[in-house]
Amino acid sequence: MNNSKKILAYLLTRLNHRDPQVRLKSIQELADLGDPEALEPLERVFKTDADESVRNAALAAGRAIFVKQLKAK
Repeated sequence: MNNSKKILAYLLTRLNHRDPQVRLKSIQELADLGDPEALEPLERVFKTDADESVRNAALAAGRAIFVKQLKAK
């Protein structure tokens, strides 16, 4: 497993953290990483997280990753 995949796995586990600030930071870091493997977990957060700011951040991050993926094609 390369470093970016290790980072991705770590950030994805933090999406379940009880502290919304930790989840928000992880979402921003996932957006910065730009790995399309984060899209489904971000969608889940967007649909299920109790915190509105976390849901909005997940939506924005998912869009950013999706657009980045389109531009790379």
